[in-house]
Amino acid sequence: MPGAPERRIPARATSTDPADWPVGRLLSAAARRVEREWNAHLATWDLNHASMPVLLHLLQRPRSQRELASASGVTEQTMSRILARVERTGYVTRAPDENDHRKYVITITDVGRSVAMLAADPRPAEAMTTRGLTPEQVEQLRRLLAIVAAPHVDGPAPSTSTRPVADDEPDEVAG
Repeated sequence: MPGAPERRIPARATSTDPADWPVGRLLSAAARRVEREWNAHLATWDLNHASMPVLLHLLQRPRSQRELASASGVTEQTMSRILARVERTGYVTRAPDENDHRKYVITITDVGRSVAMLAADPRPAEAMTTRGLTPEQVEQLRRLLAIVAAPHVDGPAPSTSTRPVADDEPDEVAG
């Protein structure tokens, strides 16, 4: 825009040193690293970060695809792909619902139950996630992440974006 002040990218924004990154970028990078390592660990049993919670939900009781999708926070379409994978490995079975033949009931198999119990051991995940930290730092990290991960009743934080506006773009959206 003519006459608009030039915005410079702060040096911290392009830094390759994580100590310079904003908290959101740090959390994102940490989550990706942990997810990659956790997936590598779960691959021992032909599982991943998406299929493991499904087995854990099924340890409680058989469920429908819709229930599993809701419990896992994914769409039914995504759950269908996850279930196809764990069904191929023999960890779950799908059978028509006795009361509603349009629906299927997903049940964990004995092999799936054994695998879920082995893979659910929290020690490898804790070791991957907290390596290099003292026990005190681990506890501090746990407390802080619990706060960050907790749902906020007041909704998402407002955007602080200062996206440039085109000259021909209206100032307000009619609604």
